[in-house]
Amino acid sequence: MSLRDRKRARTRQALIDAATELFERKGYDETTIADIAAAAEIGARTFFSYFASKEELLFPEADERVQAAIDAIATREPAEGPADVLLRALSQVTASGDEMVSPLAALRLRMIQTVPAVRGRALQEQLSAQREIAKHLAAAFPDRIDPVGAAALTGAFVGAVTGALQALLDDTGETDPATLQAAMRTATEVALAPWRRSP
Repeated sequence: MSLRDRKRARTRQALIDAATELFERKGYDETTIADIAAAAEIGARTFFSYFASKEELLFPEADERVQAAIDAIATREPAEGPADVLLRALSQVTASGDEMVSPLAALRLRMIQTVPAVRGRALQEQLSAQREIAKHLAAAFPDRIDPVGAAALTGAFVGAVTGALQALLDDTGETDPATLQAAMRTATEVALAPWRRSP
């Protein structure tokens, strides 16, 4: 990574960290883009070189997670089925970082419940991810799963991850990354069990 890329990555992370702290302290609606930019020590106009909106700040790794699933599909082993590939993708994503179980993830789940703009963005991200992953699954396993089945499998997978995180972060207040990751793995294995038994 070049010096310029490292600087951009640091600034991007500074914006995410500033937004997380401000959303927690002031509230989402009360926090402006100018507030976030000032806290990250950049100009308000520069903010838009990194994010298109406040909502986008809450979903900084969405594209990387989708790409991880697509990469897992592309590098599938002969013995792996569609559900196995998705479970491997989840393991790789959780092994590479704690973003899915970070303080930002907990904040995002709370905001989805209380802020209509964030809820709308979450739905948009989820539907886009499911459509993209399902398309690749159906193309990779044409003899195993049709487009409808691929959409159903991907929906079960995404729903299991989201549901497990929601229950743990909301109902128990659990914050230990290892515990959250183990719960996601268990939830997805349960949700995908019917597809793993399929020939």
